[in-house]
Amino acid sequence: MMFRDVIGHEEVKQRLVQSVLQKRISHAQLFFGKEGAGALPLALAYAQYIHCTNRTENDSCGECSSCKKHKNFVHPDVHFVYPIAISKDIRVSAHLIRQWREALNENPYITLDEWFDKLDAKNKQPVIAVDESAEILRKLSLTSYEGEFKIMIIWEAEKMNAAAANKLLKIIEEPPDKTLFILTTAEEDQLLRTIVSRTQLIKIPPITDSDMRSALMQRFSLSSVDAEKMTFQADGSFAAAKEILDRNEHAAFNLSTFQKWMRACLKFDALRILPLVEQLAGEKRERQKQFIQYALELVRESLIMNYGDSTLVRLSGEELEFITKFSPFIHAANGKYFIEMFDTAVQHLERNGNPKMIFMDISFKANELLNIPKPEAV
Repeated sequence: MMFRDVIGHEEVKQRLVQSVLQKRISHAQLFFGKEGAGALPLALAYAQYIHCTNRTENDSCGECSSCKKHKNFVHPDVHFVYPIAISKDIRVSAHLIRQWREALNENPYITLDEWFDKLDAKNKQPVIAVDESAEILRKLSLTSYEGEFKIMIIWEAEKMNAAAANKLLKIIEEPPDKTLFILTTAEEDQLLRTIVSRTQLIKIPPITDSDMRSALMQRFSLSSVDAEKMTFQADGSFAAAKEILDRNEHAAFNLSTFQKWMRACLKFDALRILPLVEQLAGEKRERQKQFIQYALELVRESLIMNYGDSTLVRLSGEELEFITKFSPFIHAANGKYFIEMFDTAVQHLERNGNPKMIFMDISFKANELLNIPKPEAV
């Protein structure tokens, strides 16, 4: 990753560049700032700049052999450590290096939640354990392959448990020659003070509004009005802005798919249901759960429209237009069972149930529930 790919932070970039040009690279640095503001992208760009064989006064060249390896996160002298969910087969970061490289290629502003979603391990405890420290010590004992520096990037360093952190104290304080530790964190106060005291602190401020607006307009082709609105909601975090954008895109997909699905279920049109089930089964498990949660929300809003104060309905636009027509099918005789059905589906997805079977089962049950007559008003 090059510095030009990092949103904003020109002052921090220049500080890092000058440390390389003046050969004053501190052996242990802690990049800290709010989640999604750019600590990890800056660490990646800094490592690439250090190894670049044809760097300029502002950035790496992006063309040399070293830069090409950095671009794909495969440089042999850069090692990554990140939180994992410990299991029988997964003990250290290296066991998940393929998934990590994929995640960085998709989004270098990745959050811990997004990383664990990718691993399908959201309900597990993220940790950097003592086995990781032993692996770090082993890797740093090796001679560098190509670059002048061996670089160890520890992402979300606050997830190191006490045993892991204590085992690294000595090497962070007195590392081998030409060895650089870059730790990143959004929660600096959660790190052991003994670790913090051994690092040079690099504060990563929130992304400025002007830089955020420009990035959103350029990267996602947003209008200035939409970019302004999203900038306000993101509050200096590109990860938050991207999450908002993804949520908006998912909302359109969710509404369209739910409409088609329920209409097909009403008369059980198998020719329309089967492609929808296949489509939903092909989504990532987290997206499947999000879709079911969205369906559950529409059912609850329909019940409010039927039996509560319609001014309490939180929907608008196309969603409101849809549930105005859909809500007569959700009533006292079936509403409870709809909610139970969707709740159960989420539980089965969380337990790695077969998604095709789960969505087909919902289709059969929804057909029965949608055809239960609405009770006569007393």
